[in-house]
Amino acid sequence: MSGMDGQHLGMRLSTAVVAFHEAVGTHLGVTAVDQRAYAIVAGEGRMSAGDLAKRLALTPGAVTGIADRLERAGILTRTPDPADRRRVLLTANPGAYGDLLAGLGAAMSALTATYTPAEQQTIADWVTRTIDILREQTQRLTDNHPR
Repeated sequence: MSGMDGQHLGMRLSTAVVAFHEAVGTHLGVTAVDQRAYAIVAGEGRMSAGDLAKRLALTPGAVTGIADRLERAGILTRTPDPADRRRVLLTANPGAYGDLLAGLGAAMSALTATYTPAEQQTIADWVTRTIDILREQTQRLTDNHPR
C-alpha cells in the first residue's frame, strides 16, 4: 500500500471522517450522536422517539434533547402519532444537512469516476467490509462496556 499499512490508512480515514462530521455538527449546532440519530431516522424512515431511543441505547430523555437540537437545526420534524397522540414521530428533513453533504457527494462522485468499473467494485467491497468490521467492533465494545 505504497508504504502505508491498512491500519495507518484506516486511522487517517477515520480521523478525516470524524473531523468532517465535527465541522458539520459545529455548522448545524448538533453533536456526533445527534448526527447518528439523524442518519438512523433518515435511513430507516419515520419512527417514534422511543424506537430511536432503543436503536441508540439511550434514555427517552436523552432522545428528547437530540430531537430538540435536530429540530432547531431544521433537519428533523416531530409530530404526534395519529394512532397514539402520546407518542411522537420523528421524520428526517435533509434540508441544511443535505446541502452540507452535497459538496462531499459531488467530490466523492468525481473521485469515483477516475477508477475503472473493476477498481470501483474492489473499492466498494473494501468499504462494505470495513463498515462490517466497524459495526462488529462497535458492538464488541458496547457489549463489554460496564454500565
